[in-house]
Amino acid sequence: MAVQKSRKTPSTRGMRRAHDRLAAPALSQDPTTGETHRRHCVSRDGFYRGRRVLAARIDEAPQE
Repeated sequence: MAVQKSRKTPSTRGMRRAHDRLAAPALSQDPTTGETHRRHCVSRDGFYRGRRVLAARIDEAPQE
């Protein structure tokens, strides 16, 4: 079983954890619609890199 030989100082611990933070997702703006969306993902309108890649969604009335 691995046992540390000497105690790690708070400075060393902090330097090791320096890159563990969460990064915010990269956002971009669609050139056609101007909508903000995540990089390399289709926007909610169905546009990707200025072109429509998904057909418009048709909302159906709720069925009883």
